[in-house]
Amino acid sequence: MRSTLFGLLIVMVLTSACERKEIPDINVVPRPETYYVGGNVVTLDADTRIVYEDPNPALRFMAEDLSVFIAAKSTFVPKVLPYSEAQSLGNDIFMATNLADSAYGNEGYRIRRMDSQMFVIQANSPKGVFYGIQSLKQLFPLPYFQNVDKQDKWELPATTINDKPRFTYRGMHLDVGRHFFPVSFVKQYIDLLAMYKFNYLHWHLTEDQGWRIEIKAFPKLTEVGSWRKETIVGHQSVRPKVFDGNPYGGFYTQDEVREIVDYAASKYITIIPEIEMPGHSLAALAAYPELGCTKGPYEVATQWGVFDDIYCTRESTFNFLEQVLTEVMDLFPGQYIHIGGDEAPKARWKQCKDCQKRMRDEGLADESALQSYFITRIGKFLTAHNRKMIGWDEILEGGLAPDATVMSWRGTDGGIAAAQMNHDVIMTPGSHCYFDHYQGDPETQPLAIGGLTRVSKVYAFEPVPEELNAAQAKHIIGAQANVWTEYLVKPEDVTYMILPRMAAMAEVLWSPKEKRDWEKFYNRLPWHFARYDALGLQYSKAVNEIGVKIKDGNGQRMVELTTEVHGAEIRYSLDNTRPGNESALYSNPFNPGDATVVKVQLFRDGKQVGTVQERNL
Repeated sequence: MRSTLFGLLIVMVLTSACERKEIPDINVVPRPETYYVGGNVVTLDADTRIVYEDPNPALRFMAEDLSVFIAAKSTFVPKVLPYSEAQSLGNDIFMATNLADSAYGNEGYRIRRMDSQMFVIQANSPKGVFYGIQSLKQLFPLPYFQNVDKQDKWELPATTINDKPRFTYRGMHLDVGRHFFPVSFVKQYIDLLAMYKFNYLHWHLTEDQGWRIEIKAFPKLTEVGSWRKETIVGHQSVRPKVFDGNPYGGFYTQDEVREIVDYAASKYITIIPEIEMPGHSLAALAAYPELGCTKGPYEVATQWGVFDDIYCTRESTFNFLEQVLTEVMDLFPGQYIHIGGDEAPKARWKQCKDCQKRMRDEGLADESALQSYFITRIGKFLTAHNRKMIGWDEILEGGLAPDATVMSWRGTDGGIAAAQMNHDVIMTPGSHCYFDHYQGDPETQPLAIGGLTRVSKVYAFEPVPEELNAAQAKHIIGAQANVWTEYLVKPEDVTYMILPRMAAMAEVLWSPKEKRDWEKFYNRLPWHFARYDALGLQYSKAVNEIGVKIKDGNGQRMVELTTEVHGAEIRYSLDNTRPGNESALYSNPFNPGDATVVKVQLFRDGKQVGTVQERNL
């Protein structure tokens, strides 16, 4: 059966009113605003076509991508064609920008299943259609992502979705300053962002340990600043410090940057470049020592941390930074430029005659006011070029630059203060949003900087503080998760740390607050784990790991066990046997007596979850 487009739209109106229940659950992350699952299925087979509204090159590109996705695990390849050639619709997927509903904005979408024979994806813009396609892909059954033969057909749940994001800013961050990652991985990272409907990538391009972007006016930034002579081995806190003795470096050419920016744009992701100032600038100072207060010599940092040497406030430094930012703005067309502003010690400024003269000439009370002058001056330069400045919450010190957007990382206080001053805020507190923290027991996890940020903690994050009134809360434009790479050397190290925490953050930023449900999110994870496996990605399963703590209680050893899994039982043994359904059930911290080892296992609905864990006592 084939339907005309007019008839199709009439049917859409009639069918949407009779569907009510969000049962059963679906595997879509982030969870849609509303969804309805009928009792039937929509079958995709050799008769299925992907039809797009024409003329619309953006939709044609998406249709071709969706056809490749389906064909990868099918014996058929869906034909892609414009509606003017299709003339009627049947067992098809149809995508259009004819939603004409302002409530869905530029990013919302609807998916309708028609007569259990086809899907219609509608939005106000191609961007909304793109997000609808990401949800449609997540309706595919688990076997699609497992090692099965190509199928003659795929049956998807007959699902209707009405969806739009909660926040306009949904960000992920990637530090390439500490460790450099190839173009291919940055694109893979962008793919993951797109899968979970993130719309910003904060690209941390310069650091004490390496300058990673080609600047034509200053070739030494990459000739010298992109390389360090060696790298510290192990954790920064370990003494004595050991270094590997191996030169390390890398940078992106401007052509590579443009390639990555264009690739991200094709996924409706805007890249925000970060050029750190005035601190975290040793790599630049090593290349051009005249930019520092002491004029060097300096070297690219070989260990992690915060260093006293930062940009001087001489006029020549501002000339340098403006030339750098001019080239950066030419490469990145987005409205935001991130200038860092964090962790800038003032020791050198206090001893620098030029900086002290700058303070006197500008009537500045102290070095904090000098930092505010520094940031404000850069902000005015960006504003003059029709860009918006973002900085870490230290840019509040000494007075906030006009029109600056604050990224609040030292908790939420900085974000609260900025919002109360009517500045836009992106929340990214280290307590919930730092994905370089451990996500499970450090004894079972790869080396990390420290901290413990489990998936459930990320999922519990609320970006809008209760301290703000309704008008102030509107300045919380979203949030971001940060990936610092001191201890992440390879691409698989990064994916391990972000997955599945990235999925949890996506739901925090997209889904309605009142409809977030940890248990339902957890139940969707096996489907996403299968997708990670199909993509060959390293990821963490620490969400299924039991937290084991051995602590002292009134002079006795006590064992405390915790789990993130709702409704799960923890069984344990002290006699070196494998815990089973009949083993001791954990309820409260216990004294293990003379036992030398405890073995623990998680059970849910009588079934084993995760693996047996063992801890010496």
